[in-house]
Amino acid sequence: MRRVLCVLHQKHSITGQVGVALKQLGVRVQTVRPLLGQRLPRDVHRFDGLIVFGGPMSANDDHLPGLRLEMQLIERWLRAERPLWGICLGAQLMARVLGSTVASHPSAQVEIGWYPVHPIGRGQHLFGGLSHVYHWHREGFVCPKGTERLAVGIPGSAFDEQAFLVGRHALGTQFHPEMHPRMMHRWLNRAGHMLDLEGARPLNEHLAGMRRYYPKQAQWLKRTLAQWLG
Repeated sequence: MRRVLCVLHQKHSITGQVGVALKQLGVRVQTVRPLLGQRLPRDVHRFDGLIVFGGPMSANDDHLPGLRLEMQLIERWLRAERPLWGICLGAQLMARVLGSTVASHPSAQVEIGWYPVHPIGRGQHLFGGLSHVYHWHREGFVCPKGTERLAVGIPGSAFDEQAFLVGRHALGTQFHPEMHPRMMHRWLNRAGHMLDLEGARPLNEHLAGMRRYYPKQAQWLKRTLAQWLG
């Protein structure tokens, strides 16, 4: 049985639709929370893939030992050229490992909710069929040198960079493909005050997007995870 290591960042964090899709594909999921003191496995060859999820902390929080350990893990995984997927904070940590920068919007804008995405290059094949994706972030990354840009925001978007590829197996996405209804409602209940931030989508658009865009995103995720592991 194939195994994927999922790095989470809070006690209540879950793998969401990623975990659902992996189990449907017959993949064993193991979670670890370095920021809560759990040890990261040293042997990357025990796993067929690594997914680093998002979290409310900043990718620039170098005072957090757990984040430093995650960046070391990401660096080892990139050197080993094994399947790696960074989601939101995970993608930002990948960007930092690759020598790029992560920063908030100069006008303090955020992306929280469903936003249109514009695939480019090989991303047109990878993201084909996705018109909107789910975001929840204050910061964004600069696409690292030597990587392949796969998707950007549409003109006028607060954050231009949306996805990049390193080699053949390492993918970084600013958006949250793991989002499913239970997770979205939990985030809205716990952090609903963030909908008042500049650029965030109103509550009714979160709910309408779950009906309109989530089924296609979930289908895309399962297909892409199968290709990523393959």
